[in-house]
Amino acid sequence: MTFTIAHSPDSDDAYMMAPLALGWMDPEGFEIEFVRKDIETLNAEAVEGRYDVTAISFGAYPELMGRYDLLSAGSSIQEGTGPLVVSRRPMEPGALKGVPIAIPGRRTSAYLSLRKWCAEHGFEPAVHLLPFDQILPAVLDGRFEAGLLIHESQLMYHDAGLRLVVDLGAWWKHAYDLPLPMGGNAIRKSLSDEVKGRFAVLMRKSVEMARARHWESVDYSQSFGRGMDRAMIGRYVNAWVNDFTVDPGPRGRQAVAKLLGLNPVWIQG
Repeated sequence: MTFTIAHSPDSDDAYMMAPLALGWMDPEGFEIEFVRKDIETLNAEAVEGRYDVTAISFGAYPELMGRYDLLSAGSSIQEGTGPLVVSRRPMEPGALKGVPIAIPGRRTSAYLSLRKWCAEHGFEPAVHLLPFDQILPAVLDGRFEAGLLIHESQLMYHDAGLRLVVDLGAWWKHAYDLPLPMGGNAIRKSLSDEVKGRFAVLMRKSVEMARARHWESVDYSQSFGRGMDRAMIGRYVNAWVNDFTVDPGPRGRQAVAKLLGLNPVWIQG
């Protein structure tokens, strides 16, 4: 059967899909067609149920749970660090009240975690939407006082001369002693249980093989041109493609439930 798989060109998403995309493994009866778009576009298209399997932000899941279940393999969950709020000048976290913050999307988990952090500090964030890769330069040139960084920008801000204001993953770990979940892979709810279960196993095998063939998978990720050298991509995927990506386990599932305030349906691989 033909299966549409949508994922972002971000290094971690591309990395975990490398074995399927490059034919390193038996697709086990699935004829796969890949679609690659930025994550906020995929979040919006998932609301329409456009793809059989799609990368999503966990923050978008409450809108999608009528159409999609979550695959146990393919999650981006990290312990102790996460999206970063940065600024050009030194700034105390409390000074963010009323400051315009550039964010990568209202459905992103990064924005959901920012809202939760702001609520704990007694205010609503003032936000403006920008594509994620435009946020760092927009803060750097003074168009915005602060920006919420995700993906590879998290590794680049310091060298660009920006200052860290809040590490939301570190705050989450301190507040709840849990890792912070960012994104996962979702599968169309209307598919049969047999098909969903079979693909879940295939997805787990792809993640495991990507990690086993690390540098080949890094090279595939680098082909999408995110502006990082091979060593930096290697660092990034080592952080975000981890044991939680193979399977979130009880702790990862607890973290997702805590972030969303609900218990998702997981399809076990």
